[in-house]
Amino acid sequence: MQNIFMKPVQAHVFKALKDVDVETLLKCTSEEIRPIIPCLVRMALISPLDVTRYCADAKKDILTLLSGIDLVNFIVSLLSIEFHALEVDLKKEQQMRQKNGSQNIESFLIQNIVNGIANDFEQSDSTRRVRLVLSELLQMQAQSAEYNQSRMTNNECTIKSSELFDNDVYLEEITDVICISLAELPNLLNICDIVEVLLYVNKGPIIISWLVANMPDTLQDVAECLVINAERGEEGGIRAKALLTLCDMCPYMAASIRAKAASVSRLPSLLISLTLTHHEDLISFMSSLLLGSDQSTRSWFAPFLRNSHKRGKGDGHHALIKLRQELLNRLKEASAGVDASALLRLYCALRGIAGIKFQDDEVAGLLRLVTQKPPPTAAGVRFVSLSLCMILACPSLMAAPEHEKKAIEWVQWLVKEEAYFESNSGFSASFGEMLLLIAIHFHSGQLAAVGELVCATLGMRVPVRPNGLARVKQAFTQEIFTEQVVTSHAVKVPVTANLNSNVAGYLPVHCIHQLLKSRAFSKHKVPIKNWIYRQICNCTAPLHPVMPALVEVYVNSILVVNNKGSNEYFNQPINEEEIKKVFRNSIFGVNFDTQNKSFAQMEIDGESSVDITIEKPTLASQLLLIYYLLLYEDIRLTNAAMLIANGRKIKSYSTAFLSELPIKYLLHQAQKDQMSYGGLFSPLLRLLATHFPQLSLVDDWMDDQVFGDSCRHQIDIKLSEPLIDEAFYSIEVNPYKTGKVLKAMFIKNPTEIWPFAETFVKHVKSVLGEGVPRHIQELYREVWLRLNTVLPRCLWIMTINALLDINGGMKNVTITQENVLVDPLQVLRCDVRVFRCGPILKIILRILEASLAASRCQLSRHLLDKPLLEKSGQLTSDSEREELKNALVAAQESAALQILLEACLETTEDQSKPELMWSLREVRSIICSFLHQIFISEPSLAKLVHFQGYPKELLPITVQGIPSMHICLDFIPELLSQASLEKQIFAVDLVSHLSIQYALPKAMSIARLCVNTLSTLLSVLPSDLRLELFQPVLKSLVRICTAFPSLLEDITSLLLQLGRICESQASLGHCWNDTNILGEGTYIYSSEQSDTKVLVSEVLCRDIKSTMSEIVQKALLNDKLY
Repeated sequence: MQNIFMKPVQAHVFKALKDVDVETLLKCTSEEIRPIIPCLVRMALISPLDVTRYCADAKKDILTLLSGIDLVNFIVSLLSIEFHALEVDLKKEQQMRQKNGSQNIESFLIQNIVNGIANDFEQSDSTRRVRLVLSELLQMQAQSAEYNQSRMTNNECTIKSSELFDNDVYLEEITDVICISLAELPNLLNICDIVEVLLYVNKGPIIISWLVANMPDTLQDVAECLVINAERGEEGGIRAKALLTLCDMCPYMAASIRAKAASVSRLPSLLISLTLTHHEDLISFMSSLLLGSDQSTRSWFAPFLRNSHKRGKGDGHHALIKLRQELLNRLKEASAGVDASALLRLYCALRGIAGIKFQDDEVAGLLRLVTQKPPPTAAGVRFVSLSLCMILACPSLMAAPEHEKKAIEWVQWLVKEEAYFESNSGFSASFGEMLLLIAIHFHSGQLAAVGELVCATLGMRVPVRPNGLARVKQAFTQEIFTEQVVTSHAVKVPVTANLNSNVAGYLPVHCIHQLLKSRAFSKHKVPIKNWIYRQICNCTAPLHPVMPALVEVYVNSILVVNNKGSNEYFNQPINEEEIKKVFRNSIFGVNFDTQNKSFAQMEIDGESSVDITIEKPTLASQLLLIYYLLLYEDIRLTNAAMLIANGRKIKSYSTAFLSELPIKYLLHQAQKDQMSYGGLFSPLLRLLATHFPQLSLVDDWMDDQVFGDSCRHQIDIKLSEPLIDEAFYSIEVNPYKTGKVLKAMFIKNPTEIWPFAETFVKHVKSVLGEGVPRHIQELYREVWLRLNTVLPRCLWIMTINALLDINGGMKNVTITQENVLVDPLQVLRCDVRVFRCGPILKIILRILEASLAASRCQLSRHLLDKPLLEKSGQLTSDSEREELKNALVAAQESAALQILLEACLETTEDQSKPELMWSLREVRSIICSFLHQIFISEPSLAKLVHFQGYPKELLPITVQGIPSMHICLDFIPELLSQASLEKQIFAVDLVSHLSIQYALPKAMSIARLCVNTLSTLLSVLPSDLRLELFQPVLKSLVRICTAFPSLLEDITSLLLQLGRICESQASLGHCWNDTNILGEGTYIYSSEQSDTKVLVSEVLCRDIKSTMSEIVQKALLNDKLY
């Protein structure tokens, strides 16, 4: 009977109906069109919206097609029933089912079923048949809802079988009834809901396909609903069978259904079945499920395969068997190439991710494939790399002795043919480096690293167990690559040309890095310096991520002692001449001209210098060499004590050589392109800040953002040294010409004007002339700042020498970088006119700040270079040396600040020239701003400068011009406690000015302390010292009263007491005025009569009275205080 009833819908029939291809339908047999008769009848009988002739002819053709089929009468009778009454009853039935569920006994659709629903269906008319089918569907729908709910609550519930659907003889008519009902009652019946119910009935998938065939536009919705409504643990079952039936009816839907199932992680066995049946992309699709970027898909599909393999039964197991058989068939026919590489990756995923154990025929097929010898192409190299990793990842391929022998022979063939492959494939990252790297890891016992290498090459995370690698390790280390062979071979491997991060695969640099890390070169005394130097010179942007790590382990292999052995061989450092080769052909080449510069060469035994031609060095090569130099010096200084204790003579790079390197410029280039040099920028910046703080000044970095390389409008002036000389010679008579040249220099990139830096700087004194416009001076400073972004240390030395003020006519004195490091105050031995020229003073202060930082660093470097090994002599501990260093630094810096403060003093020349007074105001502002930055960074320096003291005429300037002067309030009590009257007077004067500037509670308490201290001193000091102390502080007391009127009473009391003492002393005459101590100092010339003299005490009395008057005027009678 199964062969008679409910035949599947043919694909060409469904396509013809969907496309309304009447001609194709006319060619179909009556059996083929049987499933779609309900739809055809409706098309023939219902009035169409399209009234064209073509539509009328098509309708006639359909009537002709249906004319000889008896079943059409039954469909017509179904269409003739009263659907309005049926709709009313159906709606009541649905509402009742929602309320009572499947337990409901009454029905609005049917009544009085006596002999069973099947007999009733056979004997009833069309109307009752429709009601019977709909009632049965609603009953089953209610049971299905209860079943789904019970699974959530763990209650037992089942869906009862339907007597009506169990009889095959009625199924076709029942299906016709459902088709007509869905078409005529669309508001009450949803095909997706009906399909879910039909999954539980006899021949449900066929019935579903018939329903969809009669409503072709619902195919996509039905398919998606069937997929989405599946349970996550449902592998296939009747739902998958229904979807497969739909795909048989409409093959092109298979791709959509498969994609939907994969996206929602449902019906895994259906995915496999559809892929095997309808698609040629078996390997790529299965690989995407196991190796794709979607983590949820991978974590769903891999366990399904693993569980299906273990269970040995069910839909999943049967689908897996079919999949493996298909893959085996392809494996037997595969040959080395791109497709075979994809097949190998899929097998690795099945083994490593899904945990499927290979059968004997699969092992044989895989071993046959992986040991093939492909042609020397890029695809061949890729295939060999994957094959090698598969042998390592799947030890079962070498389980049998004959298999093991075959695999080892193949690996030995790889070793022999590696050079041929690389030379003919044009693929720089060949499998030879990977072979070498695997051997290195095996020799060092880093089996985990071998696993990482395998996983990275395969592109998947598979478990590589150490016990599975035991035999492969033995073969690699004893039969293929001994450690001596590894190190000797690695050095001979050519460096990678134009190495950058875009070069994929395993490269020689990986092998060298690993060998350096494991100290293999040192163990076998194999020199590696030349290879590393060549590779550095062959680097381009974007920087390969392993290069910084390679430089680091190389430097460690030179300097750091391995604890395993004392007689260790150490690699040699790159010498200065080799480094100069890289920079000589760059824009900085003039600084490395051997005829102009001479550096102390490093004495290095062992490897000779590399004879390499570098036409135009890359930024990557220069940055790597800078990183090497800074890291070398950092590690050398860190381990200096241990190196000297071990008796090793380590060569260091000279300060003169390091000062000529464009470290700062190169670092800025790396900062601008962090996508290419991001891995190097951070460690370079750290090393720069540690060892070259003079190149890490905040102001410099902020200015470099403004004055660095940028695209600017070009002025059509060809710069040359004679042109610049001529412009500066006429700076006072024709400043326009000078300005034009300076603007041309300012607009060009810093690297373009650097060749003229020496000529530009030697004319700096001419900018200081009285007749030079301010605009020219500002332009000069801006051009100088642009040059400062290239080689700042060279520029600083040139500027210092150009401004040097030499007394005695000695013109041959030249300051060097070493001189400035030893004595940074050399910077201030400049032309005195600098201190009345704001723009040039800013340049000098920039150089001074950098020089002080460099000197501090140099002293710290000296302590590290000369560690205290013997605890004898005057110094017995490192802490004493550190204290002496800090004292020297403080002395240098405080001396520099004192010189700058002295420059703020007004001179007679300033008074005679009004323009100099304006310059003095500007200079004071610039110096105060500089001092503010110094005080903020080093508060202890502020304390030291004020303990040393400076002219009190500058106190109003410093207090008002330096915002950080308020920190002096912290140490004024200590300054007041000093025995020196001069310091006490300075402290009181400082407090008075701070009180005016910062009227704070803390300032008030310090001011009160000053008044109390003065009161105490009044009673204990002798008369001569009393006069010396109080005469200068009277003005200070006025300022304190002005700032803090609440201290008026204390100060008035102090002045009254002081006045009484002075008045008494003056009334006694010179006999009681310590003439034996002061002598003629007891008297001073009278202000009223110049030819007479008066006692000092009399003058002090008069000053006290005027002070009181001033206090009353400014503090007591001032109506603006509050």
